[in-house]
Amino acid sequence: MGSQVSVTRRAGRVRRKLKAVANGQPRLSVYRSSKNIYAQVIDDTKGHTVAAASTLEKDLKGQLKNGSDVEAAKAVGKLVAERAKKAGVSSVVLDRGAYLYHGRVKALADAAREGGLEF
Repeated sequence: MGSQVSVTRRAGRVRRKLKAVANGQPRLSVYRSSKNIYAQVIDDTKGHTVAAASTLEKDLKGQLKNGSDVEAAKAVGKLVAERAKKAGVSSVVLDRGAYLYHGRVKALADAAREGGLEF
C-alpha cells in the first residue's frame, strides 16, 4: 500500500472518531506543509469556516523569521483562538488529520488552548 493511501486512511480514521465525540462542536483543523502551517475552525453542522489563520498572512509573515517552525505554529494558534473567540466559539475538537500530536501540531494546539479555546 502506498504512503499516500495510508495517510488518507489515517486522516479518515481520525475524522470519523472526531465526529463520534464532537457533539456538534466545531473542529479546529490543522494543516501543515513544509513551509507554512494553517488552522481553521470549521462548523460542520452549518458547513462553513468560522475562523482561520495561517503563516501566509501579512501581519504574521512580517513578524516571523520562518513559517515552518514551532514559533510560527504558536503564533497561528493564538491568532486562530482570538478570531474564534470573537466569532463566539469557545470550545472545539482538535482535528489533527494524519499528523501526530507532536511538534508544530502540539504547539499550535497548546497556543490555542492558552488563547482561550477549550478542547
